[in-house]
Amino acid sequence: MFEIITDKFVKLQRKLLGYGRLSSKEISEALREIRITLLEADVNYKVVGEFVRNLQEKIEEKKIVESLKPGELINVTLYQELLKLLGEKAEKIQFSAMPTIISLVGLQGTGKTTTAAKLGVKYKNKKPLLVACDVKRPAASEQLKILAQRAQVDFFPVEETALKTCIRALEQAKAKGNQLVIFDTAGRLHIDEDLMGELKSIKDKTKPHYILLVVDGMVGQDAVSQAQEFHTKLGLSGAIITKLDGDAKGGAVVSIRKVTSVPIYFMGTGERIEDLEEFSPQRISTRIIGQGDILSLQEKVAQAMTPQEQEKVAEKFLKGKFNFTDFLEQLRSVKKMGNISKLIAMIPGASAVKGLENIDDKEFNRTEAIILSMTKQERSEPEIIDGSRRRRIASGSGTSVEDVNRLLKEFRQAKDLMHNMNTGKFKMFKR
Repeated sequence: MFEIITDKFVKLQRKLLGYGRLSSKEISEALREIRITLLEADVNYKVVGEFVRNLQEKIEEKKIVESLKPGELINVTLYQELLKLLGEKAEKIQFSAMPTIISLVGLQGTGKTTTAAKLGVKYKNKKPLLVACDVKRPAASEQLKILAQRAQVDFFPVEETALKTCIRALEQAKAKGNQLVIFDTAGRLHIDEDLMGELKSIKDKTKPHYILLVVDGMVGQDAVSQAQEFHTKLGLSGAIITKLDGDAKGGAVVSIRKVTSVPIYFMGTGERIEDLEEFSPQRISTRIIGQGDILSLQEKVAQAMTPQEQEKVAEKFLKGKFNFTDFLEQLRSVKKMGNISKLIAMIPGASAVKGLENIDDKEFNRTEAIILSMTKQERSEPEIIDGSRRRRIASGSGTSVEDVNRLLKEFRQAKDLMHNMNTGKFKMFKR
């Protein structure tokens, strides 16, 4: 997500920071690069035009040409304008009614059904009820039922019409105490009168508190035209952008907020029903300009490990008692946090480090397989692993002896390093 924009902006920032002074010509060239970068990322051309004009005005206001640190000022101004474009503050779902109703709308294939389940997981404490409203596609109801079972939330099946389904689902929700009801409405390959008529009738009769457009982040500028049409005919409350874990350039995210004036509430960042992130303009802006997203990373770490667990591991590591059993636990904690490439993207400056982009989950899986092929004693005492044991471990894990040797060597080096730091063998740690 945002790789194209981020990569280009990071290179531009490096270039600008290298200047002691900036001439009007150099600023014009920088603005031109920003315009091209945004257009290549599928940001709506009207949004790009207005954004660059606003950026130019701010640069002129701050008299960057006369500044002693022009590169830094342009970078700060770029961040501030991106923040305005994305909405400045995060919007959250408010549960002021009982039940709160969210109606998910959008074209077929955008991920509405999966998003309904993801919302169910996110707000599980509200006892959500997922409602299948697609009469024309029976498989959609079955899919939602399966996802609801996985999410361990309530489900209401489709009935004769979408409207009757919604009304009866609300009756059940009130009787059973569901605090959140999510309508998974029908989609089409394109917007038509039948679809809009059905969605309007649901809106008029059930009065949902939120009508959220689910948009495929990979469709680029088409997402903007979809958002405009749905907003004109239904009056959207906001949007959810899906499939941002794939080849999405990020243009839809940057465009929709500006074009429709409705906030983006969530982003779908993976196939798992847990892969739904709240949309934060501040965090997305820093990520786009290559400054990472350390707050999101901290949250993921906190979810994967308690502070007590982190402290216990650190103590074992410093005392040289850290073994492969501990390492396996750490590995699994990291895997709980999600795709490793997404985690790396959150680290400030990581995009500039050569080789980091090539790290993927396959490396983690290979390492896990090697450790699982060790006996309990071998994990506790890696020094007993001789040649024959290495061959057995390689065979059992489907890897090579070289892979096993590499892991053992890296593990030993890490332990030695931490031991030396703790015993004061490095002068920098001596008092």
